[in-house]
Amino acid sequence: MSQPAAKAPLLPFDAARYLGDDAAIAEYLTAVLELDDPDLLLLALGDVARARGMAEIARQAGLGRESLYKALAPGAKPRFDTILKVARALGVRLVAQPA
Repeated sequence: MSQPAAKAPLLPFDAARYLGDDAAIAEYLTAVLELDDPDLLLLALGDVARARGMAEIARQAGLGRESLYKALAPGAKPRFDTILKVARALGVRLVAQPA
């Protein structure tokens, strides 16, 4: 009898690996915004920031790198102006549409 093939280890999913262009980022953030989950939005903004380079996004947003990590951690309660600065640094706008 032959031995079953060894299973390849699964790597944790990292959305940042798939956010290589503006269209993918916009689609990702739009989908997350539709879920009305503040923690998920923070996580998604963090994914995009990592895809773009966390240190550079922090610099453009006028934040320290560690401050940006803390602001985008699930459970954090960042100020709205912080979210706007991060969105601007990421090159995205938050848009209101009729529900």
